[in-house]
Amino acid sequence: MSLQMKQVDRDIRPMNKELFGVFGDTNTFEQYRSPDEFDRVVSGPDLTFGVRSSELDIPGRTTVYENEAGACAIWGEAYPRSIDGSDPAEWALSEYAAHGTEALTGFNGSFLVVADHEDQSGIVATDSVRSRECYYADTGGTRVFGTDPATVAAAVPTPRVDYEPLLEFLHFGVVFDDRTVLQQISRIPFDSWLTATDTHEFGRFVYESREFDYAAELAERMRRALERRNDLPGRKGVLLSGGYDSRTILAGISDLDAAYTVGESDSSELTVAEKLATQYGIPHQALSVDERYLNTDLSTVKYGHGIMESLHIHHAGYMDQFDVDTIYHGGLADTMLRGHFQPITGVEVFDRKCPPYRIDPDPDIANHFAEKFGYLPASEMLSRDTTVFEESGKEFLRRRVDEVLDRWDHRFERLYDGMALFGILNQPSRPFRFQLSDQFVESCVSLDAELIEWHLATPPEHRNTQTYLRALRKLDDNILHHRPPDRPYDSYTFNQIDNFLRRAMPFVSGYQGPWPDRAKLYDQCGLDEKIFSESPDVQELPWRLKLRVNDITTWLDSTTGDSSIDPSDLVQPKDSQTTAGPYGRS
Repeated sequence: MSLQMKQVDRDIRPMNKELFGVFGDTNTFEQYRSPDEFDRVVSGPDLTFGVRSSELDIPGRTTVYENEAGACAIWGEAYPRSIDGSDPAEWALSEYAAHGTEALTGFNGSFLVVADHEDQSGIVATDSVRSRECYYADTGGTRVFGTDPATVAAAVPTPRVDYEPLLEFLHFGVVFDDRTVLQQISRIPFDSWLTATDTHEFGRFVYESREFDYAAELAERMRRALERRNDLPGRKGVLLSGGYDSRTILAGISDLDAAYTVGESDSSELTVAEKLATQYGIPHQALSVDERYLNTDLSTVKYGHGIMESLHIHHAGYMDQFDVDTIYHGGLADTMLRGHFQPITGVEVFDRKCPPYRIDPDPDIANHFAEKFGYLPASEMLSRDTTVFEESGKEFLRRRVDEVLDRWDHRFERLYDGMALFGILNQPSRPFRFQLSDQFVESCVSLDAELIEWHLATPPEHRNTQTYLRALRKLDDNILHHRPPDRPYDSYTFNQIDNFLRRAMPFVSGYQGPWPDRAKLYDQCGLDEKIFSESPDVQELPWRLKLRVNDITTWLDSTTGDSSIDPSDLVQPKDSQTTAGPYGRS
């Protein structure tokens, strides 16, 4: 069987904010886009690019500069480490002319830089962790690039699906490394820059651990990172949970006007969030879990860029409730500061891992990332006719992890650091940020360059929650006055034991996690009838896998036009689903 293609019209919904450009002059640019679509269109010797953003010229945000020698744009959130008072894009262009790509190490934040000067070749560069994606394609003799993969794909006459990345998406909710689900579209690699013909690495993100006071240093760097972001414009709000990470915003950002929590009315997560808001004197608004929570429309799906599942954008349906201009959140703190991707094990007791927990001395990498990326055994029901390898989902994951780690092994010496890098490189929850940053002035404190430097210098044994909590207490003595619902004790060991007992003893009531019952919600919202009424085979899949199928088919429908995929073609016919074949192994 081969995947069937159906004829549809392209239905591209541009982002509110966009960077798009070509390696070429203004005439070349206008072959692909109208200047009327952008707030600014500028040209240098090699590049022409347009910027559309409500953040233009807000200090620390997107800015564009052009003179007779070249042009430069800083896209996103960037704080120059050393500047003479001039516009940051003007300063960056001058420094780039004098020092080349070395000048781009002088920025702190979450950004892309486009720089083009008569004394240097035109480039598009990521920050050190590629926190903002930039896509590119070579078409008609021209290299085009942009922050929205759908509009980059629109420059390609006949985009074609790349089926191995498509299966990565369906199996794990993310496409790894720098691929996309379209053959002609690529991403600027991690910590790299793009030229008219090639890509090159910076080498800013390299693990080199050393000894220092990890908690004290983290606290001071967090304090400075928060101060840098304290004066963003307008009404300021925070997405607040009951956990550790978002409460740092309450302690470090002054004059917050609102705190928002998406949660069920009787959840302990919401209760703690309300107490935190009261503690810091911030008005709190609870956003009820209902049909708005699982938003399956293109208006939300597009923020996954066709490479990440949209499940993480659980706040998107509540935008009419957000009466703020700037939004803060604690996203990525677990990844950058608390060792989220470190393999943890414990003592084996009756087939369960129990405290004390520690870094696994011999981790099973495939099983570890299968859990972290949401691999579902039911994905073995997906069609594999378009792939060349006979392998199970776990074998597929093991091969791809090995391939990616081999590519980037010059950035780390210890496997634990390599695993952390793999998690950062392929962080699956970024659509959460991408949607927020398209609607508001969004700030992710955890991506501050000083905190990334702390991550790279701290050994994995100390890049953990214990160190993080010591740092939080140095930031604010009372920050843990209301404890997270899943960590009711001051003692880390007591919390480990308590959580283990609640998991091991089903008759003991306990914390159910920060998420609602999404399988139940999927059924209550009647999503099978809404999105898969003509695909009964898809309806047999678990709810999360069905949402991934909807994500990718919805995105491809809008982006590729005449080469979109029918959801039913992604599932093996029932008579071919056996436990004996390569797809039946888990």
